[in-house]
Amino acid sequence: MSSILRDDTLSLLTRGYGFGARIWQRVRSGARSAPLRLLGREAMLVRGAEGVALFYDGDRIARHGAMPAFVQETLFGHGSVHSLDGAEHRHRKATFVDVAYEDEQVEKLKLLLDEQWQAEVADWAAGSDRSAYDAAVGVLGRSGMQWAGLPGTAAAQSRWAARLAQIVDGFGAPYSPSFVLAVANRAWSDRHARRLIEAVRAGRLDAAEGTALHAWARHRDENGDLLPAELAGVELQNCIRPLIAVARFVAFAAKELHDRPDWRARIAAETAERGTFIDGPLAVAFAQEIRRTAPFVPVLPAWALEDIELDGQRLPAGGRVVLDVLGTDLDERSWDRPARFDPERFAGVEDYEALTAFVPQGGGSVAGGHRCPGEKLAIASLAAAVAALSDERVRILGHGLEVNRRRLPTKPASGGRIAAASGTGRCPFH
Repeated sequence: MSSILRDDTLSLLTRGYGFGARIWQRVRSGARSAPLRLLGREAMLVRGAEGVALFYDGDRIARHGAMPAFVQETLFGHGSVHSLDGAEHRHRKATFVDVAYEDEQVEKLKLLLDEQWQAEVADWAAGSDRSAYDAAVGVLGRSGMQWAGLPGTAAAQSRWAARLAQIVDGFGAPYSPSFVLAVANRAWSDRHARRLIEAVRAGRLDAAEGTALHAWARHRDENGDLLPAELAGVELQNCIRPLIAVARFVAFAAKELHDRPDWRARIAAETAERGTFIDGPLAVAFAQEIRRTAPFVPVLPAWALEDIELDGQRLPAGGRVVLDVLGTDLDERSWDRPARFDPERFAGVEDYEALTAFVPQGGGSVAGGHRCPGEKLAIASLAAAVAALSDERVRILGHGLEVNRRRLPTKPASGGRIAAASGTGRCPFH
């Protein structure tokens, strides 16, 4: 049997972010599509602007059921918007757009992020030894939960954030104890979120209008019925867990800033001049380049609703269409010197959604397609972290920055160790 006909599922699990590059060796250089098999079915790997246009064509492509169940149930939750298509998808996603995509909502989160990162940098300068990743889990968790209108002390929010971060860490390794722990944390988080929804509906907990908690407690489906409390809780988590997942980008930011002291100095100067960790153009450009070169997942799956043909490859209806996310973000036909880390490529780019081959969190349109409505929140969160990590009061340590690109998802091994810029900052008698 030819190598093309073998099943490539194991290769995805073992090669991780190198999976796509391996598949592209089967076709000519620059091809937009390549054949493979996943979970016993014929499939087609696609990339570039042409691949994105096909993958997000709702008339020919469907997402429902394409994601392996162990990923869907653990990461996104049972029945979540990520598994829907058509009118049902558009109806539920409209609530996500209202909650997360509007500029007013983004501005609310930015204020919280600035406050939290200022405190974190002060702690680092005083001797805290939290890694960039661990600090970001706490900062993004507390900021996101306050923004979403969730109750609880800062300590309680930090603990829940750690659980949600572990779900993100463990979902892609079904062969490991991390996956078992992720399943357990998913069960705990679903129960906790369901109770919050039930408390709001019963009048025991106030939910401010305009928050994610209020929106999902009141959300009704196309038939006018309230979502079951557990499903509403799942979607509530889908407003905050992706924010916490940005901590993985933050770990990569620590690595890239350590390796590029000139950029770190420029961002530090920009931040000092602006007097805030928020919205610095250089920090935003650096954040976008992090997202381009270190996307959360290497590929995304969908179903072909009809026979598909792209760039000489054919796929019958019912086969999987797989978008090579990393291969698109590094596509030589879409980017100038794509393998080079160069934040300048994003300087002055206001409409990142217009960059068809920029798909670190999906592509297509936000309102009508499957593009993540929380992308603005993610960019703001990561840019604030980039500014904080560039602060002159702290330094990024060079050890532990290696990356295992076979692991899904991945990050620098140490998470990016941080220390005070001079000495430890600790009392010499303790």
